[in-house]
Amino acid sequence: MPSIDSAFVVFGEQDSGCLSYGVEDAGGRWLVKTAITAEGRASLDRACAVHAAVHHPAVVRPVRTVHGPAGPTLVYPWYDGDLLNHATVHGADRSGLIRFQQLPLPQVEEALDAILDAHLAVSAAGLVAVDLYDGCFLYDFSAGRMRLIDLDEYRPGSFLLDAERLPGSRRYMAPEEFVRGAVIDERTTVHLLGRTLHHLLDSPEGWRGNDDQRRVVDRATRAAPAARHSDVPALVGAWRRAGCRPGCPCRRSATP
Repeated sequence: MPSIDSAFVVFGEQDSGCLSYGVEDAGGRWLVKTAITAEGRASLDRACAVHAAVHHPAVVRPVRTVHGPAGPTLVYPWYDGDLLNHATVHGADRSGLIRFQQLPLPQVEEALDAILDAHLAVSAAGLVAVDLYDGCFLYDFSAGRMRLIDLDEYRPGSFLLDAERLPGSRRYMAPEEFVRGAVIDERTTVHLLGRTLHHLLDSPEGWRGNDDQRRVVDRATRAAPAARHSDVPALVGAWRRAGCRPGCPCRRSATP
């Protein structure tokens, strides 16, 4: 695998403790991700566990893992597209999100369904979402396809939070993610997905979904975990029953 010296792009200004870069090799393009801090190594160790457990066409998985003294190096296929939020230590570029919010509504709903369907697989694997936000959404505007990347912080659940907070964007996080000793479980994932539905169906002109969809989002994002949908399949089932047009993929039954 070519080194960073031959990279055509380098992503070195994230705060994850990892360094990523794009290279060309054997007639293809690849994204190489390696740790540069202890926190980054722990994150990539978790990523290996996530990808061993979760298999879904919308989730970008490594095709090769190289274990070394600094921890694992993960090699992913390179996919063209735009991150809905290109976040760096210097700030956030959400121009991709703004462009996505202006797509025809059926196209937005199809992309949302891919995100929800991927999290049925996450739920079935016994994992809870951590650090899910619009920087995880890679959208190919030419092909109209949504992919999920950087699910490195996902963890087996439920668990008790042993820190002051979990990593993530405050725009998406649930209240319990800021409380040491709180239970982090599938209802936390429900909140993150509810905020995802809210942000991606929003626009400068206002909410683009229907009233039933808005009620699903409102329940998913309630402050008290017990007041939310009980788990990811319950949320997805409610969303798909919320009045999408005939033929919309949201009409499918909510099964992993």
